[in-house]
Amino acid sequence: MEKYTYPDPPSDRALPIANAGWPIILAAGFTTLLMAILDYKVLALLLYVFTMFSCYFFRDPDRLAPEEENAVVSPADGKVLFVNVVDSNPFIEGRALKISIFMSVFNVHVNRNPMNGTVKRIIYNPGKFFRANLDKASQENEHNAVVLDCNGREICYVQIAGLVARRILCGIKPGDEVVKGERFGMIRFGSRLDVYLPVGFDPCVLPGDKVFAGSTVIGNMP
Repeated sequence: MEKYTYPDPPSDRALPIANAGWPIILAAGFTTLLMAILDYKVLALLLYVFTMFSCYFFRDPDRLAPEEENAVVSPADGKVLFVNVVDSNPFIEGRALKISIFMSVFNVHVNRNPMNGTVKRIIYNPGKFFRANLDKASQENEHNAVVLDCNGREICYVQIAGLVARRILCGIKPGDEVVKGERFGMIRFGSRLDVYLPVGFDPCVLPGDKVFAGSTVIGNMP
């Protein structure tokens, strides 16, 4: 039977919220209260809806990650858009298996490390803001790529901004040791994650599949 573990300490809160969400939630809540006191009822109602949506959007549930050493987990919640070998990419040398995952505004947006390893480099590139489900978004949109050394094998996972998503957060740096399923960042308000894996990687997801960050196994390293 597959063994699972918590990569991060479980939250002691009934409604876990990502730290990046609190400034927005508190500001929206305060403005809602102020508009209600001033008797701007319609505006207060709209702001109340936005505050509730922000609580929903920034939710950060605990996840169990498989302990199996070669299992690679999804770095994001969402729908698989693409699974195929690409001849080249800007992040790791040679051919690679690319898996793209699209996050809508209704998905959890906290991103998690797909494998144990050492952060080799981080490549940030400012860019455009096309819709994240378009093919050209992978290279032309603003993105942040993490290249991970997994016992001598390189993998890469890329946070990609979208049409609405304009804020990429990444909390790791080169040299950090990371744990599979551990939180490392998020993208605000919908976007996409691309994963580049060695040729020979055995995927177990297909386009259209729904995946969950830190817990859904997307395949096994060769």
